[in-house]
Amino acid sequence: MRNKLFTVAIGVCAVLMMTMSFSADANAKTIYKFGGGPAGGTFQFMAGGISTYPPVKDIKEFRVLAGASGGSVENMRKVDSGAYAFGVVYSGHVYLGLNGRMKNDPAKYEKVMAVSYFYGAPAQLVVKKGGGIKTVKDLEGKKVGVGNAGSGAFANCELFFTHMGIWDKIERNAMGYNDAAAAFGNNQLDAFWLFTAFPSGAVVMAAQQNDIEMIDLNAEAEASGFYAKYPYFAKLKIPAGTYKGVDADVPSFQDSALWVANKDVPADVVYTLLSKIYTPEGLAHMVNVKKTAKSMSIESGITGIVTPLHPGAEKFWKEKGILK
Repeated sequence: MRNKLFTVAIGVCAVLMMTMSFSADANAKTIYKFGGGPAGGTFQFMAGGISTYPPVKDIKEFRVLAGASGGSVENMRKVDSGAYAFGVVYSGHVYLGLNGRMKNDPAKYEKVMAVSYFYGAPAQLVVKKGGGIKTVKDLEGKKVGVGNAGSGAFANCELFFTHMGIWDKIERNAMGYNDAAAAFGNNQLDAFWLFTAFPSGAVVMAAQQNDIEMIDLNAEAEASGFYAKYPYFAKLKIPAGTYKGVDADVPSFQDSALWVANKDVPADVVYTLLSKIYTPEGLAHMVNVKKTAKSMSIESGITGIVTPLHPGAEKFWKEKGILK
């Protein structure tokens, strides 16, 4: 009986050790967990791209381990708690979390610090061509994919749709992008929302199965005072031809997807990772993993960051002349 209890105790300890962000493996390497996003989403590619880059894998002192997550909001909370060392989080969520302004969550997430800019993440709302949905308000009574619960897509969909007075008037379906595209193709959804870089594989898949249209979200954002209330959003256009059958520019808005770190991650760890990734070879690797990474560069390194930088990142960007 004693041996059995001992075995169970050892098993529990092993599980606990595996869940630690800053833990050591058999080779005495410290493991830093990197929260990505849902399968098929750009967040997951970005986190995975960093963790699989050979010079990063060759670092002797520590190891970066990327994993799937619900997305931006979950990553922010887990980075703040230390469950993740790193994560991909939208700049808006870092800002709102730092200031205790998250919806239904007055907590202040003060341990989440910016490392660098990844890319701009635009809102995209996909509907069937000729289906009669021309504006967000036309979604009333419709079945809409709103992103994974806990993700930045979900949070920003709720933010915008609530602002537009439509959030409680739709049949919400919380699911990842690929699942939403499949449900849309099977006529189980009338529309689906994304908050990710383009081209999105999920929208490409949807456009192969149906003739699609995309809603002009910028016009409604401007007319409703959305930008005045949430100034970290920026206007942009999804270029014509990005998706099959969408032959005109689609105005929308975007937030910036950031690489963030827990404040307790050593500065030299953050500095070392930036030094590996922000090289011609490192950036080429990231683009090879996901074309969205073409937005990454030394020059764009702190784009969209409106909250404090991690000390390791501050040192790196000052050396590069990007931060004064």
